[in-house]
Amino acid sequence: MMLRYALKTVRARKAGFLGAFLALLCAAALISACGTLLDTGLRGTIRTERYAATPVVVSADQYVHRTTVKHKKGKTKVKHKAKPIAERAWLPAGLEAGLARTPGVARIVPELTFLAQPLTPAGTGGPTAYGHAWESAALTPYHLVTGTAPRAATDLVVDRDLAVRARLRPGSTLTVQSTQAPRAYRITGIAAPATDVSHQTALFFSAAEARRLAAHPGQVTAFGVLPTHGTDPERLKQDVTRALRGTTAQVSTGDARGPVEFLDAAAARVRLVSMGGAMGGTSLLVAVLVVVGTFALTVQQRHRELALLRAIAATPGQIRRLLGREALIIGAVAGTLGALLGLPLGAWLHTRFVALGAVPAALQHTTGVVPPLAALAATLAGAWAAARIASRRITRIRPTEALAESRVEPARPAWGRIAAGLLLLAGGVVLVVLLTSLRTEPASTPVTFLAVVVLATSVALLGPLLVRAAALLLAGPLRLTGHGGRLATANVRGNAARMASVVTPLTLLIGMTCTVLFVQSTLDAAARAQVRAGVTADWVVAARGPGVPAEAAQRLRAHRDAVTEVVRTTVRIGLDKYPAQGVTPEGLTRTWDPEVTAGSLDRLTDRTVAVSELAADQHHLKPGSTLALTLGDGTPATLTVAAVYARGLGFGDLTFAHDLVSHHVDNPLASSVLVSTARTQAELATTLREFPGLRILSPAAVDSLRANRQQTNAEVNYLAMGLVLAFTAIAVVNTLAMSVADRVREFALLRLVGATRRQVLRMLRTEVLSVLTLATALGSGIALAVLTAFSIGMTGRAAPTVTPLLYVTVVATAALLALVAAALPGRVALRVPAVTAATAKD
Repeated sequence: MMLRYALKTVRARKAGFLGAFLALLCAAALISACGTLLDTGLRGTIRTERYAATPVVVSADQYVHRTTVKHKKGKTKVKHKAKPIAERAWLPAGLEAGLARTPGVARIVPELTFLAQPLTPAGTGGPTAYGHAWESAALTPYHLVTGTAPRAATDLVVDRDLAVRARLRPGSTLTVQSTQAPRAYRITGIAAPATDVSHQTALFFSAAEARRLAAHPGQVTAFGVLPTHGTDPERLKQDVTRALRGTTAQVSTGDARGPVEFLDAAAARVRLVSMGGAMGGTSLLVAVLVVVGTFALTVQQRHRELALLRAIAATPGQIRRLLGREALIIGAVAGTLGALLGLPLGAWLHTRFVALGAVPAALQHTTGVVPPLAALAATLAGAWAAARIASRRITRIRPTEALAESRVEPARPAWGRIAAGLLLLAGGVVLVVLLTSLRTEPASTPVTFLAVVVLATSVALLGPLLVRAAALLLAGPLRLTGHGGRLATANVRGNAARMASVVTPLTLLIGMTCTVLFVQSTLDAAARAQVRAGVTADWVVAARGPGVPAEAAQRLRAHRDAVTEVVRTTVRIGLDKYPAQGVTPEGLTRTWDPEVTAGSLDRLTDRTVAVSELAADQHHLKPGSTLALTLGDGTPATLTVAAVYARGLGFGDLTFAHDLVSHHVDNPLASSVLVSTARTQAELATTLREFPGLRILSPAAVDSLRANRQQTNAEVNYLAMGLVLAFTAIAVVNTLAMSVADRVREFALLRLVGATRRQVLRMLRTEVLSVLTLATALGSGIALAVLTAFSIGMTGRAAPTVTPLLYVTVVATAALLALVAAALPGRVALRVPAVTAATAKD
């Protein structure tokens, strides 16, 4: 019976349920889109290209492992954890002999993969270029379409796509920047793959030249195992695995070959899972808050109808079931449509992440049935829970009280609501205090946004009290605006619950937007400040290509300049990941000052390491301590701490000697070279004229470039949270439109007692500005508290970086949304003749 009555109610009150429908629709689309990102991270396909003709690939282990054994109550529990390393791990070349003796193996093809960037005046465009030895062309396979294979050290074969883009042909000369100094090569041939290769460009060198450029003597990137005719790949995999027993080498077949080839795509899985989970979690919290507020407003607008049902003997349980079934009907329709809309939205998000460089194109977008079904389930659960929460008061009070409250709001919210609001306020304060002690971005970021949502939820619960307090404070200024201001004050004070339903999404919009925008700028500004203070060099050599070769630094040292090469990497201490750098120890103190607080940089050698205060605190280190870690390519190292420094945010948490790092990274070229010299910029440029693509910049110019790069990186975060903010903005418009549209009779009565349309609109505008003032104060206060706590934890200073113009833009945008969302339905409501609206039935 209740289901039939619920269906009739929904059919009869389509306009009344439109706001709830839109809120649920947007929530489902947002959750579904985030779910597809999460699904792509977990199941996304990484299709192999280079190893297409190689059914079995042997590669090095790309993970750091840790096994813990716990004994508790007579039971032994073994837990194994693994984390990916940042650089490519290499295999011993000596494994080839054992693999060749494996039954079913026709041929073992060693693979070398290394940096090889073509340098042309106009650029080549296209995907990233890698160098290989020509003997590994059989792994794809590549076949010569013209010319001959490379034999001499200066011979080169390029793939057909590169030849077309750069207009190359046999006999052309191409300069390539690889791991050594740039070198000119003669094109001897052009090769084409037998399968589609769209995510990389291949350059093939002679075997000896490839080994020189790979710079890993006695090691290979991988082995391609070509089977004899009729050999089953899975059986061959088992035989190869047995042959490699006792080593850490990994054997891959089928789709597992893709992650071996595209290490960045494999690493992006983890990043996408983290990003999708964070977006999905935040979206779900925001969606619950918005949907509950929307349903609360819907129930409030139907208070008289529900009170009459109570008066004619409807039980509280029947009212709850009625509202619950209505919510499920709306949730089912909105959730289904929203979940389906979320699929193309998720695909668009993936495309944008690829365009911004956050996700490699090799990780293909995956869409299954789980994300839309999860979105539908979450929407149904959220709608039902929102209806239950919104119906608590109407089902708990007496029918006579319900009828009285249908025309006049209660003097104060229920004590349970106030208690819950205070409890959440206390929880938000605890999160803010906790934030001051979190010193890593992965730990602090989720707490940051959770604190905003929790504090905004406390505002939602305490909203009527806050609105009444604001009405008292604004009463004086509003009286000065005339009759409209007095009416607005009375409305705000007398309809605090309705106004509070508008304050909540506005507060969330302003608070969340300011937090998203200024969290990243706070972190970036602190890092840039440390770099500006720490770089004491006169000039910085930077490259337009992959980096500055060591030969360029040697050329500068020949003039007795103080030269520091800087190589970037990521290392792990245990399973914890830290950004790190390698620097040239000689003359280091003339070009770089990380603000050493203990020890000395003079002790930095291949056997020592300098650590930031963060790393020192987390691992209880001091000068003289022994530190065991894993370098970027998985090589274990045990070093002695030489110094502790304060500027870790700008320079990374670990600093090694340059030669130690450069042998364990995919790109050994310096990301920058710091130069202290009395020579001029022009003189330095003359010294380096033989190295194409190098620029001599002042530290200030480098800082400007770094700011531009940080802005590009920040765009990923803005995009990630932009949909949540867009959903919140829609909620603002939706809630305001619902609130104003329900006041047709009130506006009609005002007009019947002599108010003009302009006066009613002025009153409405004054109400919106009053609510906006309160929401701006609350949202800004929440954002300021969270940002300050974030700044203390991450930078050690209570100094969040807020761009005034950007902040004003946020508030102005919120004001524009609120004014338009109120004015449009207000004007529509005033078009109805006053007598008709005043005498119309509910």
